[in-house]
Formats: sequence, C-alpha cells, structure tokens
Amino acid sequence: MPDPHHEEPLYTRGTTNLGRPKYWLGWDRRSDGSLRSPHLYIFWYDVERRRVRSRSTGTADVGQAEEKLDALYVERERGQLICAACGQLVVGAPPHPLVDAMSNYLISVRKKPSLTSIKARLAHVSNYLIETERLDTTCDQVNEEWIDDFRDWAFEVPVVSTAGKVLGDRTAGTVEGSVRALSAAINHANGRGDTPYAAAFQAKKPDEVSETPAYRADITKLAEMFNYCLRPPRAAGMSDKAYDRQLAYREALLRFLRVSVATWCRPDAAYDVSTDPERRQWYPDIRALALNPRGRPQTKKYRPVVPVAHQLVEHLKAAPIGFYVGPLSIRTAFEGMQEELRLPRDGETGQKLIRRSIAKLARSRLGEALWVEGQMMLGHRVHSKTSDIYAAFEAGYLTNALAVTEQIIDEIEVKAPGAFRRSITGLKIIHGGRNA
Repeated sequence: MPDPHHEEPLYTRGTTNLGRPKYWLGWDRRSDGSLRSPHLYIFWYDVERRRVRSRSTGTADVGQAEEKLDALYVERERGQLICAACGQLVVGAPPHPLVDAMSNYLISVRKKPSLTSIKARLAHVSNYLIETERLDTTCDQVNEEWIDDFRDWAFEVPVVSTAGKVLGDRTAGTVEGSVRALSAAINHANGRGDTPYAAAFQAKKPDEVSETPAYRADITKLAEMFNYCLRPPRAAGMSDKAYDRQLAYREALLRFLRVSVATWCRPDAAYDVSTDPERRQWYPDIRALALNPRGRPQTKKYRPVVPVAHQLVEHLKAAPIGFYVGPLSIRTAFEGMQEELRLPRDGETGQKLIRRSIAKLARSRLGEALWVEGQMMLGHRVHSKTSDIYAAFEAGYLTNALAVTEQIIDEIEVKAPGAFRRSITGLKIIHGGRNA
C-alpha cells in the first residue's frame, strides 16, 4: 500500500485484495519532504515482513523507472527472470502468457489517444481466449494458423452490447484491427524481453479488408438457397429428363444446406457426416450426431456431438449407409448459387456463410444467458473431458439450442416448402468428376 508520507504514486502495477496497488513508483522522501536520493524508487508491501520495502531504480527518468518496475513485477509475480544488466528474459524462463503481454501493452499505451480503440480490439482477443478455453496460450504459440482460427471465430460471433443485444456483424476491418493490436502486444513483450519471439504472423493490409463486409444471410436469403436447389428455373422446351438432371445436380448442395443449418457445423464437418455405423457418428435412438467420426483426432477446430433437429432426423434415417452429402465437392454448385442469388462475391460468402448466419440468428434468440449452448454447438466450448456421446444422454443437453434451431428451420420451411420436409426421392448425384 502506498505510504501516506509519499505523494501520489507515479505508476503502479498489480492490485491487492483490498484494491490497493501492489507495486508503485515514487520518490523516497524524508519526513521534512526532502529527497533521500535523486533516483526514483520502487515500493511494495512485503506481506511476510509486514512492512513496505523499496528498491532504487538507479534513474530519475520516469519512463526508464517504469520499465524497471515492470521487470520487478514480472519477476516476482509471474515467476519469470529478467536480467538486471540487459533487461532481457533469462534463458530457460517459462513462455510468456499472452494475457500478460496484452495487459502490459495496454499499460504501455495508457497515455495514447488511441487507448480506447486498442482496448476494444484486444477485448475481442480476450473473449476468444475465454470462450475457447485458451487462457493458457503463450506468445510463442500464436502463429498464422492460430490467427486464422481467431478470424473464423470472430466472423462467427456477432457484436453484442453489454445489455446482451446483437448489434450487428463484425467486419473484416474490425477483425484485422484486433490482429494488428495483438501483433503490437506481442512485439512489445519481445522488446521488453518478456519473450524471445516477435509476432509470428501478419495482419492483412487495410486495403485488403476495408471493403469486405462480414455478410450474414437472414431467413429469407437462407430460404432462397433452398429454393435454388428445390425449384431451379425450367427453360422453355426442357425435357423432364433434363430437368431431373438439374435437380439431381443440386441434390448434394441441398443436403449440405440441411446439415449445415441443423448442426451449425463447419463445411469440412458437413462433408464428413455419415450414417455408416462403423464411423459411430449417427445415433438415431438419441437423435445425436457426432461431427467427429471414429478414429479422427480432434483438432483446434473442435467437432462436438450435437442434438439433431427433428426435421433432419427422418432424412438421416432414410439415407443410404454412407456419406450423407455425397462423395463430390459442392463448390461449383455453391458458386452457381452465389451467382444466381447475387450474394456478395468478396470472400465472405463461401460455404462457411451458413454456419455464421445460423450463429447470428441463434444468438439473438438464445440471449447471452443461454449462449453457452451456442458455443458448444459451434465447438467453441468443450462439454467435458469425457466422451461427448455420454453428454447426449443427459436431460437438458443443449435443449435450448436445439429448440432455436428447429424454430429457424420451421421459418425457412415456410418460405421454402420442402426444404426439410420434402419426401425422400433418392435422386442420384451426378458423378461428373470432382470439382475441388
């Protein structure tokens, strides 16, 4: 706690249980107010000795003295050793936590006019660490792959006010602002000697993202996608056989849309959905779908077990044993749909559009109190360390997320009859070569 005989601290680090500074910077004065030393001192309360202790910084420069305090704080509170001679991290010290790097960086820019915007940008990263349970991430672990995962998460989660209201979509420019701020925080930690590594990634240039909207499809647009598959335009004079081929060509895309809407899964997981019992994915008795097939290791892009909307259950039950979407890529069919529906073609309306759109629609309906279920559906939060299959047997497992999903499907069905309740026709998928 600051000594009452000293003036207001020039700089502080850490907080005690009583809300007082743990370490503070100031001048060491005698009782008459005169200086004991021309140098600034670091003060801290020693709990074991029950008294205030101090250490000279060896300088009267406030900036340099702050760096000395930072080094002492990191060494004493985080267990990391800083060389007193060069100020660098001692070889063999543990990796530097990312949360500490961000915290230290915010302190370093506290006098800049841009502090508010930097705090907001790094807050997105903090939310990502919390929601994906990665608070133990260290600076050296943040590479291009890590940043790509963060971008995916940021685009899937809409901007929400403190009152829980969905304000809109996070733009690509906003996401890259967070990436740039994180790069600056890691480079700042590297410059201080907290970590021997500079940022191992690069943010996209402003002109690469300034005109890139984070587009989301609403119910009407999602229904148009289903109608594109169910009701393609029929040219004058087109034979029934030719029209059936056109329907069959879009059948794989229709199945992809169904799985993506009902499970909120990533495109690669949608392709992997299979009714083959050996893959242990489809559990019709409990209406659960394991998005991660048997034998496939889980990755950072976690694939959860999700409850299956009743509108999709009958399709899965009636489907032939094997992959539900089909063996071929839907890329060409999806691009044709983008062109016909005039979806933005700026990189933000790829196959992940379905997942991101459902996440936005569901979050606004679930509310923040229940959004944890949405995080589990998306694979951003793991249910438990044990097998997720057992979780699906629990009463109340993701029931709110399931109810919202079924509600969204019903609304799509109104605008696109047959989107899910269409009778199983068994149309064959055209095998005209892989479109990947």
